[in-house]
Amino acid sequence: MQDVMDPMDIAFPHLGIYLRNVPQSFSIFGFQIALYGVIVASAFLVSLLIAAEVGKRTRQNPDTYWDIALYVIIMSIVGARIFYVMFMWDYYSANPIQIFNLRGGGLAIWGGVIAGVITVALYCRIKGLNPLILLDTISCGLVVGQVIGRWGNFFNREVFGGYTDSLLAMRLPLAAVRARDVTEELAAHVAEGTNYIQVHPTFLYEGIWNLCLFGLLLLCWKKKKFHGEVILLYFTGYGIGRAWIEMIRTDQLYLPGTHFPVCFLVSIAAILVSAVAEFVIRRGLKEGKYQDLLWDPNGAPAAAVSAEESTDGSAAVAVSAEETTDGSAEETAGSAEEQN
Repeated sequence: MQDVMDPMDIAFPHLGIYLRNVPQSFSIFGFQIALYGVIVASAFLVSLLIAAEVGKRTRQNPDTYWDIALYVIIMSIVGARIFYVMFMWDYYSANPIQIFNLRGGGLAIWGGVIAGVITVALYCRIKGLNPLILLDTISCGLVVGQVIGRWGNFFNREVFGGYTDSLLAMRLPLAAVRARDVTEELAAHVAEGTNYIQVHPTFLYEGIWNLCLFGLLLLCWKKKKFHGEVILLYFTGYGIGRAWIEMIRTDQLYLPGTHFPVCFLVSIAAILVSAVAEFVIRRGLKEGKYQDLLWDPNGAPAAAVSAEESTDGSAAVAVSAEETTDGSAEETAGSAEEQN
C-alpha cells in the first residue's frame, strides 16, 4: 500500500483492497447528484418493496404499505434531520443555511425511526388499522434499508471510528474527511510522510450487524406470539448493535452541555423498554391477559383487522376465494363470544 493517498482514494490495507478515485457524486446534464442521496433513496425503495412482500406473505394487503410510504418517507427524513441538527446546534446555529443541505449527509437514524413510528401510529389511527401489525411488517424492510443506507456514509467518508489496525481497518485521506471527525487519537497515529487516517469502518460494522438482525426478524415472524413482537425485537437488536458501535465512532452527537453520546443513550433506552415490554406481554399472555394482541397465523388476513376490532374482538370481514372469483363476495360476521 502506498504511503500517500490521492484525495478520492479509499483503502482496506489488511484485505489488500485499494479503491482509486471513489466518487462522492456524478453529473447529469451539468447537475451534480450526490451518491449519498441516491443510496438513501434506494434504501427507502428497497425497504418498501420488502415490507410489501412481507405483508403479502402474511396475508395482508401490500397496497397498505404503498399507501403509507410517502408519509413515512417524508416524515422520517424530516425527523432524522431535526434530530441531527438539534444535537449539532453549535455548528448549525452559526451556519443556518447548512440545515437544508442534505447532500453532505447529516441524517440521524434514531430520529428517522422515531418519526416513522409516530407517523405509522397516526396513519393507523386515521385509517382504523392496527399499528402493531404494520410496524412488525415495516421493521423487516427498515433494517435492510439501514444496511443499504450506510453505504452512503462510505461514499461521504463519514461515520467511522477511532484508530484500529484490525483486519477491517480502513484508510481515508485527511483531505477527504471533515476536520471535526478527526480526533486527537487519530491525528496522533498519522505517521510522518503519510496523509491518511486508519479507522474502524463503523458503517460496515453496522451494516453487517443489521443484515444478521434481518435474518432474526424473519425468523421471529414465523415464531411470533403477539402483534408488536417483531418491532420489539428490532428495537432490542438494533439498540444493542448501535450502542457498542456508537462508542467507537468519532462523530458522536452529545447531549447539550455534556459528553454523553445521545444515540448511545437512546439505544440503551430502546433495549430496556423493548425487553421489558416483551417480558410483560409474554407473562401477561400466560395469565390470560392481552388476548387482543395474540397473533393467529391461521386467522383472518392481518390487513382486515383494524385496531378497534383487534381490541374488542368484534367481527372481521372474510372473503372466500370462491366468492372473489364469481364476484359475489359477502360479509360474514361472528360475535365476540363466537370468536372466543
